[in-house]
Amino acid sequence: MHVVATAGHVDHGKSTLVRTLTGMEPDRLEEERRRGLTIELGYAWTALPSGEVVAFVDVPGHERFLGTMLAGTGPVPAAMFVVAGDEGWMPQSEEHLVALETLGVRLGLLVVTRADLANPGPAMERARARLADGCLRDAEAVAVSGRTGEGLDALRAALDRLVARLPVPDPAAPVRLWIDRAFVVRGSGTVVTGTLPAGRIDVGHELELDGEPVRVRAMESLSEPVVSAVGVARVALNLRSQAAPRRGHALVTPGGWTMTRLVDVRVVPAPGAEGRLPGRLTAHIGSAAVTCEVRPLGGDAVRRGDMVRLHGEIVRPRGDIVRLRLDRALPLHAGDRLLLRDPGRDAVSGTRVIAGADVLDVRPPELRGRGAARRRAAELDAAEPEGAALDAGSLLRTHRLLREQDLRAMGHAPAGRPVCGDWHADPAYWAGLAVRLAEAVRGHAAGHPLEPGMPVEAARHVLGLPDRELVTALVRPPLALEAGRIVCGPAGLPAPVVRSVERLAADLSAAPFLAPEAGRLADLGLGPRELAAAVRAGALLRVADGIVLLPGADAEAAAVLAGLPQPFTVSQAKAALNTSRRVAVPLLEHLDRAGLTERVDDYHRICRVAGL
Repeated sequence: MHVVATAGHVDHGKSTLVRTLTGMEPDRLEEERRRGLTIELGYAWTALPSGEVVAFVDVPGHERFLGTMLAGTGPVPAAMFVVAGDEGWMPQSEEHLVALETLGVRLGLLVVTRADLANPGPAMERARARLADGCLRDAEAVAVSGRTGEGLDALRAALDRLVARLPVPDPAAPVRLWIDRAFVVRGSGTVVTGTLPAGRIDVGHELELDGEPVRVRAMESLSEPVVSAVGVARVALNLRSQAAPRRGHALVTPGGWTMTRLVDVRVVPAPGAEGRLPGRLTAHIGSAAVTCEVRPLGGDAVRRGDMVRLHGEIVRPRGDIVRLRLDRALPLHAGDRLLLRDPGRDAVSGTRVIAGADVLDVRPPELRGRGAARRRAAELDAAEPEGAALDAGSLLRTHRLLREQDLRAMGHAPAGRPVCGDWHADPAYWAGLAVRLAEAVRGHAAGHPLEPGMPVEAARHVLGLPDRELVTALVRPPLALEAGRIVCGPAGLPAPVVRSVERLAADLSAAPFLAPEAGRLADLGLGPRELAAAVRAGALLRVADGIVLLPGADAEAAAVLAGLPQPFTVSQAKAALNTSRRVAVPLLEHLDRAGLTERVDDYHRICRVAGL
């Protein structure tokens, strides 16, 4: 199934088009049919010539119902934008288009309706010229009449081409179903409807609603009972719930989202929006509309800017970073797009859509002290370089340490291996911690010469770490852990060599299998005699002449190689270990001698250690 929103300023003509196209009545209310004015969200669906099924969420076109329009378009990946041939481009057309562009809708179809009442050519030309300036510039255009049926075959074919371009959602993604209707059915209980953009819902599944568990008792899709639904889909869920759901609430996978009232965002001004951000706005996402306080970070209040054409592409100013304090918590991911609207402004005096807001952080820290806001903005700018996609690395650059479950709840699965347990760390920060720990242990030894070493808890406090296990994971030669204390260096190893090995350990923390070259070893003060002493003391592992790693690196390498498809080549091993051929070849030969790997021919090896 595919889901498309029908937007635009036309109400009676738009509803007539949907009715003729599907044979279903999208205007559910008696008042809507009497006035010829869409007030609430309407739903209809039809099969296309290809056999694909497309569902329509028919949204109001009148300026008074912009909030309802946004509730219908928020979860939908594409739009059918309707303009009346006898009226042409209207202020509400502009506002709907600005809303769609700000929400990031990039796939759509332009439909000029009422072709039986006027020549659709002028309206088509004006609408295509406006769409050419924004995200829907590639939208195909069709002229139709909902009353006579003229052009409907062409429209169905165009819809087929549109749905063929829609991205395939991830069925394993965490569920976030924004509720657009909620009601009670006698004998069944609470029923909610919404558009499922991705993920999977099964009858019997437990979801969460505002942190409270709810169970799916039964489910329908397009008025037919189903036991399972995969996004994109229109669904109606019969819930077993103590909560009272309503439009704007969301059903989510437990642990799959971060419920938050505080978010740091990058503001992207809407086309035509001018002036500074007001102090209070309404934030829209999915079917939710939540009032929020706006605090600019990093300097003056945000100013609006027009879109510009750069190398043939329409681009927008990157925008400023602000903090939003929401009046109620929402389930969000880093990377979500919010729409910021001024509900007090009318569409005649100026667009009420102020900006888009790309969520950078759903767990921002408190701002304390002079200059904290400006520093926070600079930190987020550095973590999310221009042109780079927001990912787990961006979040770790900001938060430094995060558990895997927190990373996933923030919207990004970890890309690398944990540093300890389920903890993931920013590589640069983790390398710095190793250096700081060595310095702290030496300082403690100098200040407390009669103590056998630095207590792990004291080291945790000095480093500001949340878990003692993180401290022990940082202990590596020349440091050692003895009876809950960290001691500096193996017995008999000279202090200068200990410090040189510590600096080498810091180098290897980010890339544990990328052994330094001779020049770097010399810079660290590790000549042949110092290297021999460190190897004898167990502070370093000699793989081959001039190739040294930290103790245990061979076993760690075997664990990585065991995860490769067997057998593997030197090139595959080099890539998996993130090292050079200069190191990979002698390291593999060392593993062969240790019985951890075995050659099977001139080019391939297998890992011999089970369970790694």
